[in-house]
Amino acid sequence: MLLGFGLLYVGAVLFLNGLWLHGKIDDREIAVINVVSGFATLAVVIYWAFGPGADLGSVKAAALTLLFTATYFWVAYNRFADVDGRGLGWFSLFVAITTVPVVLGSLASMQSTLEIWMAINWVIWGALWFMYFLLLALKKDILGPTASFTVFAGVVTGWVPGYLILDGWL
Repeated sequence: MLLGFGLLYVGAVLFLNGLWLHGKIDDREIAVINVVSGFATLAVVIYWAFGPGADLGSVKAAALTLLFTATYFWVAYNRFADVDGRGLGWFSLFVAITTVPVVLGSLASMQSTLEIWMAINWVIWGALWFMYFLLLALKKDILGPTASFTVFAGVVTGWVPGYLILDGWL
Protein backbone atom coordinates (compact mmCIF):
# COMPACT_ATOMS: atom_id res chain seq x y z
CA MET A 1 0.00 0.00 0.00
CA LEU A 2 2.84 2.43 0.75
CA LEU A 3 4.07 1.96 -2.81
CA GLY A 4 0.67 3.07 -4.14
CA PHE A 5 0.60 6.01 -1.72
CA GLY A 6 4.04 7.18 -2.79
CA LEU A 7 3.41 6.64 -6.50
CA LEU A 8 0.17 8.60 -6.43
CA TYR A 9 2.10 11.63 -5.20
CA VAL A 10 4.93 10.98 -7.65
CA GLY A 11 2.29 11.06 -10.36
CA ALA A 12 0.73 14.26 -9.07
CA VAL A 13 4.00 16.12 -8.75
CA LEU A 14 5.37 15.01 -12.12
CA PHE A 15 2.09 15.75 -13.92
CA LEU A 16 1.86 19.22 -12.38
CA ASN A 17 5.59 19.95 -12.81
CA GLY A 18 5.18 19.11 -16.49
CA LEU A 19 2.30 21.56 -16.75
CA TRP A 20 4.41 24.13 -14.90
CA LEU A 21 7.29 23.62 -17.36
CA HIS A 22 4.75 24.23 -20.14
CA GLY A 23 3.93 27.57 -18.49
CA LYS A 24 0.46 26.54 -17.25
CA ILE A 25 1.24 27.00 -13.52
CA ASP A 26 2.98 29.92 -11.79
CA ASP A 27 6.53 29.48 -10.47
CA ARG A 28 5.64 30.07 -6.84
CA GLU A 29 2.42 28.09 -6.96
CA ILE A 30 4.16 24.90 -8.15
CA ALA A 31 6.14 24.82 -4.91
CA VAL A 32 3.03 23.62 -3.02
CA ILE A 33 2.74 20.22 -4.73
CA ASN A 34 6.52 19.75 -4.57
CA VAL A 35 6.53 20.33 -0.80
CA VAL A 36 3.45 18.14 -0.24
CA SER A 37 4.92 15.34 -2.39
CA GLY A 38 8.28 15.78 -0.69
CA PHE A 39 6.71 15.20 2.72
CA ALA A 40 4.52 12.33 1.41
CA THR A 41 7.50 10.47 -0.01
CA LEU A 42 9.59 11.34 3.06
CA ALA A 43 6.98 9.61 5.24
CA VAL A 44 7.32 6.49 3.09
CA VAL A 45 11.12 6.72 3.29
CA ILE A 46 11.09 6.96 7.07
CA TYR A 47 8.76 3.98 7.45
CA TRP A 48 10.67 1.80 4.98
CA ALA A 49 14.07 2.70 6.46
CA PHE A 50 13.23 2.68 10.16
CA GLY A 51 9.87 0.89 10.53
CA PRO A 52 9.31 -2.42 12.27
CA GLY A 53 9.91 -4.53 9.14
CA ALA A 54 13.00 -2.65 7.95
CA ASP A 55 15.49 -4.88 6.17
CA LEU A 56 18.06 -4.49 3.40
CA GLY A 57 15.36 -4.40 0.70
CA SER A 58 13.22 -1.79 2.43
CA VAL A 59 16.23 0.39 3.24
CA LYS A 60 17.29 0.24 -0.43
CA ALA A 61 13.76 1.22 -1.47
CA ALA A 62 13.89 4.08 1.04
CA ALA A 63 17.24 5.30 -0.27
CA LEU A 64 16.01 5.26 -3.86
CA THR A 65 12.74 6.98 -2.93
CA LEU A 66 14.69 9.68 -1.11
CA LEU A 67 16.15 10.65 -4.51
CA PHE A 68 12.60 11.67 -5.50
CA THR A 69 12.04 13.44 -2.18
CA ALA A 70 15.21 15.50 -2.54
CA THR A 71 14.25 16.43 -6.10
CA TYR A 72 10.82 17.71 -5.03
CA PHE A 73 12.16 19.78 -2.15
CA TRP A 74 14.90 21.16 -4.41
CA VAL A 75 12.38 22.20 -7.08
CA ALA A 76 10.31 23.95 -4.38
CA TYR A 77 13.40 25.68 -2.95
CA ASN A 78 14.46 26.88 -6.40
CA ARG A 79 11.10 28.64 -6.88
CA PHE A 80 11.99 31.10 -4.11
CA ALA A 81 15.80 31.21 -4.15
CA ASP A 82 17.85 33.29 -6.53
CA VAL A 83 19.49 30.31 -8.30
CA ASP A 84 19.64 29.07 -11.88
CA GLY A 85 18.93 25.38 -11.24
CA ARG A 86 22.38 24.05 -12.18
CA GLY A 87 22.77 22.33 -8.81
CA LEU A 88 19.51 20.46 -9.33
CA GLY A 89 20.68 19.64 -12.85
CA TRP A 90 23.89 18.03 -11.61
CA PHE A 91 21.96 16.17 -8.90
CA SER A 92 19.69 14.93 -11.69
CA LEU A 93 22.73 13.49 -13.50
CA PHE A 94 23.74 11.69 -10.29
CA VAL A 95 20.23 10.22 -10.04
CA ALA A 96 20.06 9.32 -13.75
CA ILE A 97 23.32 7.38 -13.43
CA THR A 98 22.05 5.70 -10.25
CA THR A 99 19.00 4.41 -12.14
CA VAL A 100 21.20 2.31 -14.47
CA PRO A 101 22.13 -0.38 -11.91
CA VAL A 102 18.60 -0.18 -10.48
CA VAL A 103 17.17 -1.03 -13.90
CA LEU A 104 19.72 -3.80 -14.50
CA GLY A 105 19.02 -5.33 -11.09
CA SER A 106 15.27 -5.06 -11.63
CA LEU A 107 15.49 -6.75 -15.03
CA ALA A 108 17.58 -9.57 -13.59
CA SER A 109 15.16 -10.35 -10.77
CA MET A 110 11.68 -9.49 -12.01
CA GLN A 111 9.09 -12.18 -11.44
CA SER A 112 5.74 -10.38 -11.51
CA THR A 113 3.86 -7.88 -13.62
CA LEU A 114 4.44 -5.24 -10.96
CA GLU A 115 8.20 -5.89 -11.01
CA ILE A 116 8.28 -5.64 -14.83
CA TRP A 117 6.35 -2.40 -14.65
CA MET A 118 8.73 -1.04 -11.96
CA ALA A 119 11.75 -1.82 -14.16
CA ILE A 120 10.12 0.12 -17.01
CA ASN A 121 9.36 2.97 -14.59
CA TRP A 122 13.02 3.21 -13.60
CA VAL A 123 13.97 3.48 -17.27
CA ILE A 124 11.47 6.33 -17.71
CA TRP A 125 12.57 8.07 -14.50
CA GLY A 126 16.24 7.74 -15.46
CA ALA A 127 15.55 9.28 -18.86
CA LEU A 128 13.56 12.07 -17.23
CA TRP A 129 16.29 12.90 -14.73
CA PHE A 130 18.81 12.90 -17.60
CA MET A 131 16.62 15.38 -19.46
CA TYR A 132 16.60 17.60 -16.35
CA PHE A 133 20.41 17.40 -16.32
CA LEU A 134 20.55 18.50 -19.97
CA LEU A 135 18.00 21.27 -19.38
CA LEU A 136 19.29 22.65 -16.08
CA ALA A 137 23.03 21.93 -15.90
CA LEU A 138 23.96 22.07 -19.57
CA LYS A 139 21.26 24.61 -20.51
CA LYS A 140 20.13 22.65 -23.58
CA ASP A 141 17.07 24.03 -25.39
CA ILE A 142 14.74 21.10 -24.56
CA LEU A 143 12.15 22.74 -22.31
CA GLY A 144 9.13 21.68 -24.41
CA PRO A 145 10.10 18.02 -24.79
CA THR A 146 11.12 17.86 -21.12
CA ALA A 147 7.78 19.31 -20.06
CA SER A 148 5.82 16.85 -22.20
CA PHE A 149 7.90 13.87 -21.04
CA THR A 150 7.37 14.96 -17.43
CA VAL A 151 3.58 14.93 -17.90
CA PHE A 152 3.81 11.52 -19.58
CA ALA A 153 6.01 10.11 -16.80
CA GLY A 154 3.63 11.44 -14.16
CA VAL A 155 0.64 9.70 -15.65
CA VAL A 156 2.31 6.41 -16.66
CA THR A 157 4.73 5.83 -13.77
CA GLY A 158 2.85 7.38 -10.88
CA TRP A 159 -0.71 8.56 -11.13
CA VAL A 160 -2.35 5.56 -12.85
CA PRO A 161 -0.37 2.75 -11.20
CA GLY A 162 -0.43 4.47 -7.81
CA TYR A 163 -4.21 4.64 -7.93
CA LEU A 164 -4.48 1.05 -9.23
CA ILE A 165 -2.33 -0.21 -6.36
CA LEU A 166 -4.37 1.74 -3.80
CA ASP A 167 -7.58 0.41 -5.34
CA GLY A 168 -6.33 -3.18 -5.21
CA TRP A 169 -5.89 -3.77 -8.92
CA LEU A 170 -2.11 -4.19 -8.82
